[in-house]
Amino acid sequence: MFRKEAAKLAAESAELGIEEADKLLEIPPDPSLGDYAFPCFGLAKQLKKAPVAIAAELVAKIKPCGVISSVKAVGPYINFFVDKNKLAEHVLADILKCSVCYGSGAVKQEKVMIEYPAPNTNKPLHLGHVRNMLLGNAVCNMLGFAGYTAIPINYVNDRGVHICKSMLAYKKWGEGKEPDNMNSENSWGEKSKSISHKKTDQFVGDFYVMYNQYEKEHPEIEDEVREMLVKWEAGDKELLALWKKMNKWALDGHNMTYKTFDVHHKKTYFESEIYNHGRDIILEGLSKGLFYKDDEGTVVADLSSSGLGKKVLLRDDGTSIYITTDIYLAKLKFDDFKMDRSVYVVGSEQDHHFRVLFKIIEMLGFPYASKCYHLSYGMVNLPEGRMKSREGTVVDADDLYAEMKEEAVKEIMNRHPEIEEEELEKRSRIIAMGALKFFILKYDPQKDMIYNPSESISFEGETGPYVQYAHARICSILRQVADFRAEGVKGHFEHAKEHRLITLLAEFPAVVADAAEQYRPSNVARFGLELAQAFNEFYTECPVLKADKKTKESRLLLITCVRTVLRNTLDLLGIAAPEEM
Repeated sequence: MFRKEAAKLAAESAELGIEEADKLLEIPPDPSLGDYAFPCFGLAKQLKKAPVAIAAELVAKIKPCGVISSVKAVGPYINFFVDKNKLAEHVLADILKCSVCYGSGAVKQEKVMIEYPAPNTNKPLHLGHVRNMLLGNAVCNMLGFAGYTAIPINYVNDRGVHICKSMLAYKKWGEGKEPDNMNSENSWGEKSKSISHKKTDQFVGDFYVMYNQYEKEHPEIEDEVREMLVKWEAGDKELLALWKKMNKWALDGHNMTYKTFDVHHKKTYFESEIYNHGRDIILEGLSKGLFYKDDEGTVVADLSSSGLGKKVLLRDDGTSIYITTDIYLAKLKFDDFKMDRSVYVVGSEQDHHFRVLFKIIEMLGFPYASKCYHLSYGMVNLPEGRMKSREGTVVDADDLYAEMKEEAVKEIMNRHPEIEEEELEKRSRIIAMGALKFFILKYDPQKDMIYNPSESISFEGETGPYVQYAHARICSILRQVADFRAEGVKGHFEHAKEHRLITLLAEFPAVVADAAEQYRPSNVARFGLELAQAFNEFYTECPVLKADKKTKESRLLLITCVRTVLRNTLDLLGIAAPEEM
């Protein structure tokens, strides 16, 4: 409401649409500069004037009215000042009324599918998958909160050369052992790290590493892998039995990790079930002249006019490749769910693949071509460098969580040495997962990042525990006034730190809506940090429990609403909001 009023005045003066003006509005870093700021840089070229001159001219045209108390030109910005008590009255009443639904959008007749994390079944989920899972989860949460129907699905890559590598290693060196009784010495006499009593997917992953270590010295083993794939596709019974056993080990381990990270899917598709279904689609495109056969009989799509080069779609023997299956899967998903948008959460190393995929879908004339979107995210590295699955230098998702939990236990014990074991377990889980999720989600998805476990667990700085602690601190204050009821309190606010909090609370719905449209959980995380910091600054300067009765009630009302919005913010990120830290 208040933002829209500022946008309306800016739009009228600059002769823009209200929606366009609204997108340009910013919140000034210093509350003394106003509640909303409209930048005039974009108008400079059009009006052929300096942004500072434009701001001065536009301000002269604006007559403050209603909830906008005053308007000032500050450099190249038009700054809007809101009537703080009118804003407070409206926003705080809305938060009390809506509670966990505050900031949510109206129900929309639009379904959005989010595909993640699409793992291979030759290794456990690792730190890269963690970023994928957290992005997918948060995007689902935001879309649902914004009013859309979010459909989380998974696509498991459970066949191919990479799967055969772990199978061949097990066949050669596994000696028929199960995940809980494997020797720590491999059959070519070299010591490997013990893989006894491991999660089943970690057990499978160790054989993938074994294979790649062996291949370095014996590259001819790759011929055996390709022969194994041919036999698998031909239906060799013994090989299929081995594949089913190892595939189950991998999937069982993945499902345990999904449970830990609270990942749920509406449906899971398997490459092994659909890998040979895309061939007919390609051959139909070939018959229509969309594709061509080269001299070797390979079916090719010429995408040169789009700057994407040429792409093989079928090998000369008529067999499919990865993109062939993706083309069929895209069609299958739309047939199954009739969604309005399909979002692929996949790392940036596959950017070209998805540009090619979407272009081919468009060439084939499928109506959903424009509804597909690649949510590309950057690499996740550790302070010591890049991880490599083949060399066994990746950090497993489960091991990472276990390490975070240990760090959380230390932090809690430092503060509460007498804490009971059950409560320690509960809090450490909440804080560890909050630290891990927040640290990763606060970064723009498209950027590479370095994950630092020790930094992420800190109760200070730009961390999840910092935001969680702000929520817990408010809960602690409110426990001391158990008889306080926020409903019916008519707040009156004069301090700048109070006004800053109220302005941020008012911004929350717009932040969520924008983050959902852009698939940017980082926007929500950054808002959470800003709100937590604003609360801590308020609490430092504004006594609550020791204030006079009228001020005390006003501030208790205010922090009650801050607590609600902090909880809603954390919830969108999949993070628990603890009442005690």
